[in-house]
Amino acid sequence: MTEVRRETFGQMPQEEGGDGGGVVEKFILKSECVKVEILSFGCIISALETKDRNGKFADVVLGFDTLEGYMKKHPYFGAVVGRVANRIAKGKFTMEGKEYQLFLNNGPNSLHGGAKGFDKVLWSPQVLPNGVCFSRLSPDGEEGYPGDLKVWVTYTLSGGELTINYRAQTTKTTPINLTNHAYFNLAGQGSKDIYDHEISIEADSYLPVDDTSIPTGEMANVQGTGFDLRQPVELGKHLQKFGLGGFDHNFCLQEGQARRLAARARHPATGRTIEVHTTQPGIQFYTGNFLDGSLKGKGGVTYPKHSAFCLETQNWPDAVNKPHFPSALLRPGEEYNHTTWLLFNAA
Repeated sequence: MTEVRRETFGQMPQEEGGDGGGVVEKFILKSECVKVEILSFGCIISALETKDRNGKFADVVLGFDTLEGYMKKHPYFGAVVGRVANRIAKGKFTMEGKEYQLFLNNGPNSLHGGAKGFDKVLWSPQVLPNGVCFSRLSPDGEEGYPGDLKVWVTYTLSGGELTINYRAQTTKTTPINLTNHAYFNLAGQGSKDIYDHEISIEADSYLPVDDTSIPTGEMANVQGTGFDLRQPVELGKHLQKFGLGGFDHNFCLQEGQARRLAARARHPATGRTIEVHTTQPGIQFYTGNFLDGSLKGKGGVTYPKHSAFCLETQNWPDAVNKPHFPSALLRPGEEYNHTTWLLFNAA
């Protein structure tokens, strides 16, 4: 059985809390082996406690103790990002003969929805027997994107499995790509690095990127490269062996709408494991390369470089500008519907 509780987490400043009165709530979903806390601001996973092999709980996601931390600039800790997750080259795309220009917030590119994406707004919650459903209307023209977009993000917990479902409908054709940007450290948040984690990703190819992290358009075979993660590798040794400064790349998963295993991470010392299953065509593996120890996180800890990893299930980056990538477009009368399953256990 999953227990669901709600409580007040904080109050948004007057100028920010225009829609919905500005009270941010926290929803606590609890099973016998997982406890997850999710905010109505940005649909943020603010805490996720899971057992080690001795039954000891630890919080394995990065974040802040207070709303204030999430209101300031931070690297999308735990948030749902959109309307388009990841990068759009030069913040531009042309659709149905019209060019759209988005806000540039990542060098020459637009990242994770722009200046005020889905991670920085208040959502309307509805409590479910085993979870919570957040919804909002992203109005036509928000952050430069076309169409009134209705969005639903549903979190449900059953035993050791956290399910995240994303649905959307639009009044005009629009690009869309939704994901959750949780940062994990299975040793417990605040642990100094992730080098002792074992990682595997079920992908035969990945997308090489240019110096601004935009895919070049090529799909490269992982065979014989540092991107071959089909068998588990110990992350620190692997980065060293291949002279890699970290990962921030999309791995191409098997096409098709059915649920499939995408990735697995294990922390041998505690036995904690996370398995990621998804209906999405890609997964962005990011090793916290831009964390620099400057942010004070939960319990006053700092988060240095490589102190967490993200496994963001999503469409391929810049797909709106790459016709041979899986389509990122949602049309009126269609429904965007993707699900990701996170399975936590310890062995």
